[in-house]
Amino acid sequence: MDAYFLDWLALFFRWFHIIAGIAWIGASFYFIWLDNHLEIPPDWKEERGIKGELWAIHGGGIYEVSKYKLAPGSMPEVLHWFKWEAYTTWLTGMVLMTLIYYLGAEAYLIDPTIAELSQGQAITLGLSTIFLSYIFYELLCRSPLKDNSITIAIILVLFGTVLAYGLTHLFSGRGAFMHFGAIIGTIMVGNVFRVIIPSQKALVAAVEQGDPLDPAWGQRAKLHSTHNTYLTLPIIFIMISGHYSMTYSHSYNWLILIAICGITALVRYYFVLRHKKINRPIILAGSSMAIILLAFLISPKQLYEQPTETSVRVDRAQVVKIINDRCVQCHSSAPSDEIFKVAPSGVLLDDWAQIENWAPRIKARAVDTREMPFMNKTEMLDEERELLGLWIVGGAAD
Repeated sequence: MDAYFLDWLALFFRWFHIIAGIAWIGASFYFIWLDNHLEIPPDWKEERGIKGELWAIHGGGIYEVSKYKLAPGSMPEVLHWFKWEAYTTWLTGMVLMTLIYYLGAEAYLIDPTIAELSQGQAITLGLSTIFLSYIFYELLCRSPLKDNSITIAIILVLFGTVLAYGLTHLFSGRGAFMHFGAIIGTIMVGNVFRVIIPSQKALVAAVEQGDPLDPAWGQRAKLHSTHNTYLTLPIIFIMISGHYSMTYSHSYNWLILIAICGITALVRYYFVLRHKKINRPIILAGSSMAIILLAFLISPKQLYEQPTETSVRVDRAQVVKIINDRCVQCHSSAPSDEIFKVAPSGVLLDDWAQIENWAPRIKARAVDTREMPFMNKTEMLDEERELLGLWIVGGAAD
């Protein structure tokens, strides 16, 4: 398929994916907030089987919300379900994975400097990792350990760390991060499809048929819903991580991935506690300090020295030659690259004015993080990066 139309397909499904994701995460956040803000109802409501109530104001009106301990005596004619947001988010995400990382495996997923894989091998490894990881999670949640939340959390962190390390030693940094996100997304939608919705259907069916109600249905659904709420912030980070190469292109990208997932899950924990009127600012402060420390620890190591009077002078001809040899294949008004037919991010380097204009970005992407050229497909040398660094920080001569 023509690259232009593939880009339009990717745009449509990315847009659709974000819209569905906002709806899913918004509903998830709202119901966790709702559960944690329920108050003891008056006696007459308790006699009707109501567990908690909440009053709220929004959009110019006042709402009264009640939650039953199990279910009402009879089901209402209209009962709203929240499931298609989750299914649509996962389906559009997998379409995006196919369009970008599987059809474009040689450009986005396979990095020959990490592992020599064919397109078929990369796709098979990617899909196998996603679904085998979900099976591991399901078995863990059905094991005798299922009621020990701390043990489950420790095992999942250890498993995630091994998984992140393995993925980043199979695929490109971006490809590894996206697959880790796909694993989280699959676990989350699996929780909805295989646990939360079936439990709710069983509850509704029992009410309609007059059968005894089993509290385990609601308890199991609530447990997996809670798992999902702690996974939301990590997966949002992964969704936007492709724009920030200092994370996925770092030599310790697997550790950065786990650290940020852990920090963001901890931030979510802080807000869950706040819903319950438990204020632990130390959690939020500690998370903020951890992000700052992480940013400091992974800051790029300088390939060049700050220019002095005796520094090698870098003239325009040297810079232009490096850009022409290593960059304009993609970053041009008429790219010659077989994959990128439009300049990525609109960065054009056809003339000197454009090169000067994009100098800070060249420093960030080609010199500091070494993300560019993309997977170093034009084989830019360290010496060339050093010359660009010297020119950008002030050593250039016209």
